[in-house]
Amino acid sequence: MHLAYPAVLAALLFCVGLYGVLARRNAILVLMSVELMLNAVNLNLVAFDVWLRDTLHSGQALTLFTIAIAAAEIGIGLAIVLAVYRNRGTSDIDRLRDTAETDEAETLPETAETATAETATAVTATAVTATAVTGAAGTTSAEANESPGKTKKAEATR
Repeated sequence: MHLAYPAVLAALLFCVGLYGVLARRNAILVLMSVELMLNAVNLNLVAFDVWLRDTLHSGQALTLFTIAIAAAEIGIGLAIVLAVYRNRGTSDIDRLRDTAETDEAETLPETAETATAETATAVTATAVTATAVTGAAGTTSAEANESPGKTKKAEATR
């Protein structure tokens, strides 16, 4: 068999996979296109191994490693795509990129608002602490210790 047939088929597979990676918007279809590209590489490895009549069959050994890597890649890739789909509700790559950009824009003002709220909380906590130190009815702690009756009357009115 001529080397041209598997080489042309591998080139066509690789081109279809490359088109799929560049043109598709769905993350699962992009992963499938990457698999097509890896299969084209595998076909070339085996074809050149047969053509060169390698006694060690290194092309076939590399193909086995590539298949193992492709299986790991598709497993991890699908897990990531499913996790993103559960969180975002879509696996469209463009929408995910737009969502990530809007999320960054939304978190910046929230961070400023959170910092303002934390500052206001700290000021309120300081005021409450100062009120507790000065006494229940606006008296200082020394006055509260001298006249326990005033403090009890102020607590009763609350």
